[in-house]
Amino acid sequence: MDKFSDYPTSLTAPARDGAAVVPDDAANLAVLPRALFVGQTGHVAARLAGGQTVLFQNVQAGTILPVRVSGVNATGTSAAGIVALW
Repeated sequence: MDKFSDYPTSLTAPARDGAAVVPDDAANLAVLPRALFVGQTGHVAARLAGGQTVLFQNVQAGTILPVRVSGVNATGTSAAGIVALW
């Protein structure tokens, strides 16, 4: 039973879905997520929803990055176990 099913999904609400991210320099994610979970420490080269590419350096395992990204580049990404949350 989901007691919160009648509540709207907002950017501040907990994630309801997720999918593993395979870093790729060209392909976009199938869904624009609300955040990324990083399972293993490393760098994350992300293409933000606004079009900029940024490098999050030394992201620690277990971190949730509250960023909306269109994709994660393979070049520059050394973190692993990345999960898109929406």
